[in-house]
Amino acid sequence: MKTLPRSVGAWRYLCVLLPSLLSACADSSSPSGDAGSPPGPQDDAGTPDAGPPPWDGTSTPLEDLGDLVEAGRHDACQFVNPESLDPLLCESLTAFDLSSCSADELSGVEGQGIFQVNLRGEMRVRPNRPTATTTSRSAVSFRLRADGTPDELNGQPLIARVTEGGAFFVAGRRTNSTPLGDITTTTALAGCHVPAPGVITGCYVSCSSDARIGKTLGTFVAHRMTWAAGEGESSGGLSFVSEAATPLGLPVDLFVAKEHAYVVSLNDSPRVGGLSVFDVTNRRNPILKKTVSLPADTGWNGVWAKDDALYIASDGSGLVIFDISDPANPAFVRRAEGLYTVHTVLVDGDRLYANSPGTGTYVYDVSKPLEPTLLQIVTPTPGGFSGGPHDVFAYQGRLYVSNAESGYSIMDLTDLNDVRHLGDYLRPDMLSGYAHHSAVGTFGGRTIAFEGGEFHGSHVRVLDVTDPANITLIGTHRMRSTVSMHNLLLRGHLLYVAWYHEGLRVLDVSNPTQPKQVAHFNTFRETDPGREHSVFEGAFGVRIPGDGYVYLVDSARGLIIVNEL
Repeated sequence: MKTLPRSVGAWRYLCVLLPSLLSACADSSSPSGDAGSPPGPQDDAGTPDAGPPPWDGTSTPLEDLGDLVEAGRHDACQFVNPESLDPLLCESLTAFDLSSCSADELSGVEGQGIFQVNLRGEMRVRPNRPTATTTSRSAVSFRLRADGTPDELNGQPLIARVTEGGAFFVAGRRTNSTPLGDITTTTALAGCHVPAPGVITGCYVSCSSDARIGKTLGTFVAHRMTWAAGEGESSGGLSFVSEAATPLGLPVDLFVAKEHAYVVSLNDSPRVGGLSVFDVTNRRNPILKKTVSLPADTGWNGVWAKDDALYIASDGSGLVIFDISDPANPAFVRRAEGLYTVHTVLVDGDRLYANSPGTGTYVYDVSKPLEPTLLQIVTPTPGGFSGGPHDVFAYQGRLYVSNAESGYSIMDLTDLNDVRHLGDYLRPDMLSGYAHHSAVGTFGGRTIAFEGGEFHGSHVRVLDVTDPANITLIGTHRMRSTVSMHNLLLRGHLLYVAWYHEGLRVLDVSNPTQPKQVAHFNTFRETDPGREHSVFEGAFGVRIPGDGYVYLVDSARGLIIVNEL
């Protein structure tokens, strides 16, 4: 099991590990690490009036429905005896009333694959307390295999599986060490219908060994993480060029400079993380030239370059600086003083922004790239942080802060000695939502932010931030509700989104109120060596250095190069 990134606060920690603990929890998966890094170099950022006609700058404010749109129960099946706290009922198919279900539909389900599951809790039962009827959200994932390898649910072996004879039932047990002590949770899913290929709906039960948590009943929707019906590997000109795996940990971010791709990785036991350097002079044959891991400092989550300097965001030691005057052989220079945890980095002109969760954004002068000088520490939330700042985007004298559970904030950085907080965008599901990453540009004379979250159901929100004190939602773009998005990169009127299981999605945002997908490249394949079933699997990051190629980093495949549109 991978560790949670430091950007996940204590509240989310409980939600992730104990899906039945609180109705406000959004998911129960442990992230593999979120390499949130802002869009590429300056020429990759939003440019003035990037949006050509037909948009004239007018829009209608939209209601924010949250990441997971409420649409009622997923299916009609029921748990037979909801008031019983007998733990054995949480492991048995016979504990469910499936009389309304379709055995014919379920018999067509292939008994293998990786599935992401959204759980809709509808009833909570605890000893000596009234049964509560309330709606909660959480998530699990599971993998079924056909080769005899153990099946898993939430990273642990299944304790029950029935996937034959018109039935679909899986159950798993997991023990986690939490602030409440060691807690064992048993989760069972009973399929009922197959509304579309690769989609299963049904009912579930989640039972905790801790009486304070009790038992949660509800319904679920599960999606197999294959490509969408009718989709191929790519469309819109994003054709495959090459790929190269890294031997280090879990690859999560990359930067391209000096004909080299610098890929950073988090620890992924038993493999340590670090830096992998690829010579991409021949884009059809990237060559691994070197790997770098420093002693007791191998959890590297973000990377950026300026001239001869390479900046690495280390979860364990802060900002790490390398000299890449010899691009194939980065030489360690030093670590920035006063920083112990940096999750993401961004360079904009002669400023470097290093985001330290729970502390703030450290702003450095990098006019001498190998000698960063601290200028200011920006703290966008007067009342403190809840996990952030996770990431930032700098644009026209303002800093746009993706502040994790604390929302999306805008700061005026015109005068670093007088930093001013201009406004926030707080989603209605902010307790379970997660402000993760954004890209900002000018369209039709308006300043537009493309804001993305993380965890199940996260999607692109299009925000008019022209007046930071009155931010309005003017557009959205969603993929499957069971998957998470990750990083965004705005290049002219095209928005490139690394969308984990959905691969790379390219949106035409020339009319920001109506984002339209124009191309895709699917990186995720169930059969990839090292592929796991976490919600944080697939495309993590994207870079477009302007050489005619798009560079991606995938959690199992490593570096992938495709043709630019």
